[in-house]
Amino acid sequence: MKLDISFNCSSVNWNLISETLKQVGMAYFSPDEHKRAFEASHTTVFVWQDDKLIGFGRAISDGVYQAAVYDVAVVPEYQRKGIGSIIMENILGKLSHCNIILYASPGKEEFYETLKFRKMKTGMALFKNSDAMASRGFTEL
Repeated sequence: MKLDISFNCSSVNWNLISETLKQVGMAYFSPDEHKRAFEASHTTVFVWQDDKLIGFGRAISDGVYQAAVYDVAVVPEYQRKGIGSIIMENILGKLSHCNIILYASPGKEEFYETLKFRKMKTGMALFKNSDAMASRGFTEL
């Protein structure tokens, strides 16, 4: 499978970003909100096959020593083909000097453990829509 990887937000269908996040059970917002979030991020990664966007992710960072990964998703029919690993390896490569945190969707922890992420003993969050997050399994950290 020939894949193309881009690191900028040009040519992205933001409706597809929102729909993919919804399909995979992750938090999603309007296409315009995703566009603004990705454009404001330190690092963005988009994976394409034959001009079709099949996966993406982003990270925010101070660029010095802290970063956080968000919105890593793969279109369902392309899952379990290494696309998620490609996305994460590219994000991690651009932030190799940083401590990196993320919160994973329930059931995806094992995937992130293969990339050397470890569970934290402490962590707290304040979610804007706690009901929606609770329905996705984020009731207790």
